[in-house]
Amino acid sequence: MFDILMYLFENFVHSETEIRVDQDELTDELIRAGFHHDEIYKALAWLEKLAALQETDINPYFCKGISSGLSRIYTQQEQMRLDTECQGFLLFLEQVGVLDASTREMVIDRVMEIDSVEFCLEDLKWVVLMVLFNVPGKENAYAQMEDLLFEEYDGILH
Repeated sequence: MFDILMYLFENFVHSETEIRVDQDELTDELIRAGFHHDEIYKALAWLEKLAALQETDINPYFCKGISSGLSRIYTQQEQMRLDTECQGFLLFLEQVGVLDASTREMVIDRVMEIDSVEFCLEDLKWVVLMVLFNVPGKENAYAQMEDLLFEEYDGILH
């Protein structure tokens, strides 16, 4: 399923191809690309849920009184999916202003919905990018995340 999400994101978002494609046409294209029906439907459902979060006036991840200074406590299931490296990266993204508490929760929600046994930091970075791309008003955060994802560093980082 995650491979399909990556395929769609790379081929439609980064190529700036028209994203509004008929679902049947998209399914046919994904089948031609070698993906299976079940995985395609799971990936499309994942994207629909992400899009649905943007179509409501109610933000399900916003809680009044939550400040950015509070630590996020991960459930046991979340800890199984998001190792300490991933949790640390999410904290880093909050500290540098790429994520806020609301977008962090959206990322965690979308991560937990990915039907995959293996999940690593690189996968998390792509999920963050996909979420930020779909959140209106987060264009700068998206650009920052894109830089973090694609920028290669030379030498030692301090």
